[in-house]
Amino acid sequence: MSRRNSVIAVALATVAIVAGCTMQRSSPSGSGGPRAFASSALASSALASSARPAPASADDHMSHMSAADLSTPAMRTSNARQGVAGLPASSNSAPARIKASPRHAEWVKIAWDAGSADSIMAWVVYPASPNARAKASVVVVVHEIFGLSTWVRGVADQVAADGFIAIAPDFLSKVRGGPTSVELSGDSARKLIAGVNAADRNRVINAAANYAMMLPSAKQKYAVIGYCWGGQTVFMHATNRGLKGFSGGVAFYGLPYTSGGSPATATTAAVPAGINVDSINKIKQPVMLLNGSKDARIAALMPSLDSIMKVTKKKYSGTSYEGATHGFLRAQDDPKAARDQAEEAANLAATKDGWPKTIAFLRENLGVK
Repeated sequence: MSRRNSVIAVALATVAIVAGCTMQRSSPSGSGGPRAFASSALASSALASSARPAPASADDHMSHMSAADLSTPAMRTSNARQGVAGLPASSNSAPARIKASPRHAEWVKIAWDAGSADSIMAWVVYPASPNARAKASVVVVVHEIFGLSTWVRGVADQVAADGFIAIAPDFLSKVRGGPTSVELSGDSARKLIAGVNAADRNRVINAAANYAMMLPSAKQKYAVIGYCWGGQTVFMHATNRGLKGFSGGVAFYGLPYTSGGSPATATTAAVPAGINVDSINKIKQPVMLLNGSKDARIAALMPSLDSIMKVTKKKYSGTSYEGATHGFLRAQDDPKAARDQAEEAANLAATKDGWPKTIAFLRENLGVK
């Protein structure tokens, strides 16, 4: 074993995995809270994945999400409420925020590839700048498993308010039968999204980034931010290394590629799945992960990810917000049918800390003063 792999093995052997937790399992060769000490078997499994990639498997991101996370978020709109100034709108306040936005936004159709007859629908929002000649960097906003929703368009509006050209493509354009601005129901989007593999996720980001970077008002640099399924997509794009101009990504509650463990036998214990080290080695640009501690499937792997990123000398930071849920940026303090005021407060607190972190990350890595 090389000295480099020996160091990774030592780091992984000291990493926490919460028993019984489930996670996303995927391989780059395929389609795409509490901290306790793990056995050295995890290190051996992860290192093996680096030398010998795990068998190809379908992206089963959704199969490891809780029933609550898979449920379409309820939207109780208010004509007056626009959310907290300086933060993306919550699910409930997004419609009013978009309606009141002073920024220019439009639907555009983008070719899948140069010369392709097939198109992707995307929502583009331009920053309002006092200097008409000023050029802005690009941020591609990747939606959740619920598709290109009003809430995601609200996030894009806030990205533009913070000084970037925001473009939010509809990753379901192909599988839904073609580009359209008609919003799918969350349940319909969730059923279709399993048909979008890793290769197509990268194609959509590439197409959206290229469209935006070719705008007269754009700089030729872009970053990617995404949520849930979109957070995983951010890591996929970083592993793929993106186009010239790719400068980093922020994943909200999404993990990089993972490699399956091994089942128990009569004489050996089960080995849990872990982060695919080979995929991490391919990442060149800075990445950041923001998660709520109540999403244990991601929180359980964050110590491992932290250690691997540190040992492989990647520019990375990860934060797990105590008491916040999966989807905290969408939920914020929107009341659920069964109120949980402590959870609402934790989600809003995570948003108030996580969004400024996101904008600081984007400005630093896109070279914005």
